[in-house]
Amino acid sequence: MDLVLFTAGLLALSGITVLLGLWARVGLGLLPLWAIARATVQLAVIALLLRGILSVPWTVVAFVLLMLSTASWTAAGRLRELRHGRRIAVTGVAAGAATSLVAVFALQLLELDVRQLVAIAGILIGNCMTAATLSGRNFLRASAQRRGEVEAMFALGAWPSLAHEEIGREALRESLLPTMDQARTTGLVTLPGAFVGALFGGASPVEAAQFQLVVLAGIGLAMMVTGLVVTRLAGLAPYAAPAEPV
Repeated sequence: MDLVLFTAGLLALSGITVLLGLWARVGLGLLPLWAIARATVQLAVIALLLRGILSVPWTVVAFVLLMLSTASWTAAGRLRELRHGRRIAVTGVAAGAATSLVAVFALQLLELDVRQLVAIAGILIGNCMTAATLSGRNFLRASAQRRGEVEAMFALGAWPSLAHEEIGREALRESLLPTMDQARTTGLVTLPGAFVGALFGGASPVEAAQFQLVVLAGIGLAMMVTGLVVTRLAGLAPYAAPAEPV
């Protein structure tokens, strides 16, 4: 595709998104356009880096750590209103991604090589970031709404973990539902990127489907662990909301 036409089309898509957001008063401003601009620059840099990484395998560790650090930092920013939210976000993202990655390769669902590791790590870490943000913000919102109930349990002598137990379960469930729905409708409603990418990369339909299934199962485990860690740690504070001044 011609680069000028591609750039114009991309700007048009993002511009329409911005205009609709302004019309609906969503409060995002130019964020959709800024996000695409950042993604463009970052993908260009990553494409250059990957050429070197794939030819020098040991550098993949540094690249995965970079992805993990970026995801943790982003989620931490979204949870800054939650008490100890920054530390909780980092812990949740790291725990979810590490658990799922180890499980995938320990069970030999994928061959442990540089390309497979970079591909699956990027997908899992990104979903852990989402899980941390959603579960943490859902927890914050629910704990604020049910503050009276929590304080009543404290008055009866309940530990913070028990007082926030139901709030944590609700926050975790709500954060996982969109991902579970997407997994249930894969192939009927959506053709996921991992499946399509594997096909374009030369894999057979069966191989592409196998890779996608590994991705879906890995995402489920990663997001479950991340959400559990985030909601359980958030529930340990005497008062989960509001956050300490930062």
